[in-house]
Amino acid sequence: MRAAAQHDRPAAGVPRRWLTDTAGGLPATFWYLWTGLLINRAGAFAMIFLSLYLTAARGASESLAGVVVGAYGAGGAAGVLLGGVLADRWGRRATLVAAHLVTTVLMVALAFSQHLGMIAALALLVGVTHSMPSPAFVAAIVDVVPEQRRSRAFNLQFWAFNLGMAVASLLAGLLAEASYVALFLVDAIATLATAGLIAWKVPETLARRPPAAPAPDTRVSRSRGPGLQTALRDRHFLAFVGLTFVLAVLTMQASTIMPLAMRADGLGPSAYGSVVALGGVLIVLGQLFVPRLIDRHRKAHVLAVSTALLAVGFAVLALADQLAFYLAACVVWTVGSMLAAPPNAQINADLAPPALRARYQSVFFLSFPAASFVAPTLGGFSLQQWGDGHWLLVGALGVLAAGGHLLAGPPRERHVAARLRRTARPAPATHA
Repeated sequence: MRAAAQHDRPAAGVPRRWLTDTAGGLPATFWYLWTGLLINRAGAFAMIFLSLYLTAARGASESLAGVVVGAYGAGGAAGVLLGGVLADRWGRRATLVAAHLVTTVLMVALAFSQHLGMIAALALLVGVTHSMPSPAFVAAIVDVVPEQRRSRAFNLQFWAFNLGMAVASLLAGLLAEASYVALFLVDAIATLATAGLIAWKVPETLARRPPAAPAPDTRVSRSRGPGLQTALRDRHFLAFVGLTFVLAVLTMQASTIMPLAMRADGLGPSAYGSVVALGGVLIVLGQLFVPRLIDRHRKAHVLAVSTALLAVGFAVLALADQLAFYLAACVVWTVGSMLAAPPNAQINADLAPPALRARYQSVFFLSFPAASFVAPTLGGFSLQQWGDGHWLLVGALGVLAAGGHLLAGPPRERHVAARLRRTARPAPATHA
């Protein structure tokens, strides 16, 4: 009995060690930010159903619905840049509270707007205010979390984002069946709750005092124009951003064009919510196991496989007409998205010179709101013109991008290796 008890103690300690390794040692401010993000994501479901709302409740055509949803994506591109500037100049807390409060007002306005022109304008503004908090959230986390714990903090942030999206998709499907007005109003309530939590519990984390001494590369870091020019002249980086843009266009099909296809197949909002929720649950349960699965493989090969999975997952929707088929396809493209996340982040870090990391990141990040505009705008037209043939075009685009990763990978790796060798080369000795 004593021996058995000794064996039980280490086993009982495994969950505690796992919990400590996963979430231990993080400050209270981080957890308030994390909770605010979770509440916001769990309640941010109205825009997921925007295309269905426009076609079912407001009588918009599929192509017009795509343009309106595309306006939301275009606003997101501006919101990312605006949020980053305000977070650095005005403050993280102030930016987060202001963005959430304005979004609350816009959501209430959307709930009761009937004119399609007004809805399009509001969607554009919501795109701006929805994207503004992203850089402020990240900057605040970096401000308060010690460097050695930031990896687990961002892992938990990613987990909360996807868990919230999964909850939002399930709730949204049920609400949309009952009332689209309720969809927007509940979203507004969740957004207001997030603003209240941040205003109440999160202090301003932006350090106002200048650093004691400038960094050695101050002249480079302060020169914004040349920094952006360097990123825009880096052909290896631009090729990577272009391929990431294609991947984002593929991923956006699930939230912009697929609900229209499901509606054409006679499937309601709750069915669409189930598909989106399945993707979120798969990410929440499986993402932590991805690094161990892909670490032994070259990043370009992993990205080629992930993009090919996205291509296959969406291409087979040309044959889909039942919920079970959509759910099976969702598993395929979600696994592709999960595989793509780690190498995308690593390649972006590898390509950026240390003094220009933020500028490279800003160019890289813009590929996602750009895809939010292009995917629904062109996708709505494509679906209306070619029907199920749209999904074959999406699959062909993904196959081409997978080949692009295989072609771009080797020269990019040589470029990174050469830059690292130049960086590691010792400086020449100087003599008095």
